[in-house]
Amino acid sequence: MTKIVSRFTGLGGLVLGLFTLTVFAGTGSLGIAFSLFLVFGIPLWAMSDLPAYATRGSWFWNYVYTLICTLIFLFLIAPVLVVIPLSFNAEPYFTFTQKMLSFDPDGYSLRWYDNILKFGMLAPDAPRDSSWFADMWANAQWIRAAKNSVIIGIFSTILATTLGTLAALGLSRPEMPYRRTIMAVLISPMIVPLVIVATGLFFFYSDIGLAHTYVGVIMAHATLGIPFVIITVTATLVGFDHSLTRAAQSLGANDWTTFRQVILPLILPGVISGALFAFVTSFDEVVVVLFVASFDQQTIPRQMWNGIREQISPTILAVATILVLISVALLATVELLRRRSERLRGLSPG
Repeated sequence: MTKIVSRFTGLGGLVLGLFTLTVFAGTGSLGIAFSLFLVFGIPLWAMSDLPAYATRGSWFWNYVYTLICTLIFLFLIAPVLVVIPLSFNAEPYFTFTQKMLSFDPDGYSLRWYDNILKFGMLAPDAPRDSSWFADMWANAQWIRAAKNSVIIGIFSTILATTLGTLAALGLSRPEMPYRRTIMAVLISPMIVPLVIVATGLFFFYSDIGLAHTYVGVIMAHATLGIPFVIITVTATLVGFDHSLTRAAQSLGANDWTTFRQVILPLILPGVISGALFAFVTSFDEVVVVLFVASFDQQTIPRQMWNGIREQISPTILAVATILVLISVALLATVELLRRRSERLRGLSPG
């Protein structure tokens, strides 16, 4: 706490405090004053790490640079942050009500999170016993969409991780011919617009009977996830010492044993990171699902799309908030795996 207070002492902190109080007195809005305090206070916090010999000119330009970066970051993250409090709105609106702005407890509610479980049920107001949960599991539209998303995401992730890891291992070999061309082809689903990919998959699947099937959706999402696996595993293989595999084979290990006991433990953080990216890609994808999936194969993004078109409800914001939390957890996992991979390869201190 003392360190936090010390960072805002001095002339800069005094000016920031007076500015915040002036804005609050002029507007009467605590939210506006606090927002401006964050916008100008974050760069001031960062400036306290400058060395003592920094000149006033370098201090000023560093402050301006950090302020610009802060504004860009807030511009990018603000749409996501706004969704979270709106999901607790007691009223069926996509805007902040007067009670919410005044922090009145009556302006906030969990009704939209509860609606995730009840929407589409045959008897949503029945007592919450075993029959209610059975009704919810079988008929609630958001629960059904979540089940489809998880099933499709898991199987497409397994397929994408397996094929992407094998492709990355092959492309990492120096004797592999036309490596750049093959790499460009394999990561093309990341570059080609999704509408074109979805249209091509629809006509191709229609000819071979995979359109409007779970297998078709899983294969389509695996196609979109393979590039992420290839990129992350290839990055993990940079600087990989192939003499380890030759040493294992010289000791009598076959190819499978070498891969399982030598290669896989070293590239496992990259494989898991690629699998997480593939799962998130499948979990958030909506364009391909609109083309390839049938009506019974609703996923969460498609259910949100239908909700926006047919029935605008803050339930969509509640689902979006849950997806944001899941994405943050997965990104944190990826970052931890990246650091572990660097330690295993000796790129960072343990």
